[in-house]
Amino acid sequence: MKIVTDLGEEALPESKALTDEGKAAQKETQENAEAIKDPKQDVHPSTTEVPRVGMDVPTDIHIKIDSSNLKDYVGPPIYTSDRLYDITPPGVAMGLAWTQMGGSALYIESILEAALTPESRPGFERTGNLQQVMKESTVIAYSFAKSFMAKNFPENKFFEKARVHLHCPEGAVPKDGPSAGITMATSLLSLAFDHPVSPTVAMTGELTVTGKVLRIGGLREKSVAARRSGANMIMFPADNMSDWLELPEVSYYHQLFYFQKL
Repeated sequence: MKIVTDLGEEALPESKALTDEGKAAQKETQENAEAIKDPKQDVHPSTTEVPRVGMDVPTDIHIKIDSSNLKDYVGPPIYTSDRLYDITPPGVAMGLAWTQMGGSALYIESILEAALTPESRPGFERTGNLQQVMKESTVIAYSFAKSFMAKNFPENKFFEKARVHLHCPEGAVPKDGPSAGITMATSLLSLAFDHPVSPTVAMTGELTVTGKVLRIGGLREKSVAARRSGANMIMFPADNMSDWLELPEVSYYHQLFYFQKL
């Protein structure tokens, strides 16, 4: 054990942890082992019904266990956070997904594939093992982002020249469903404005091509996933407010926003 290694055999000797019955059984086992000529022969060591007694650790022995050495005593962590970014670059947004095991964070990453020049031509590529419905969501988000920029920021010609690549990490996992629509649009607009999204913001909602945000399922599981990923602000469709009010008191979100239209 790690504690014995730290303190040494002298501080916690094995002999003190054995009862008289245990010592007798240990001696008999050693005698039987010496009498066996064939090492492959099975040996059934004698045991005692009396359990090992607990050892009294001397009061002058002190061991400090903190986050730096905890894994030495209990092993590495079994569960880790879904959070991929401590600081998100422009083009990255945290979405939320429902799975059979509960909720999980679903990051959307968008990058510019080549520098913008007067000769650049627009393009759009998507990867990440996306299924049919989610592929349609990427096209809707891309069309909405271009429309949003044309209406509200006509001087910004980013989408007229940019070749964009949108990706959902963990490509071995099939992904489907429409609820990542607003996350995709946010990722694309973040890239276009060259402005990062806060890593503590999580969102979910189906997006229409005109900017409407529709109701989604699994809000309970998604809200837990957002918290597990370190989010303190969650965004979801206004039509899901009734689902939110049915949840137990959720006090760990500093801010709460709901969408009706982007």
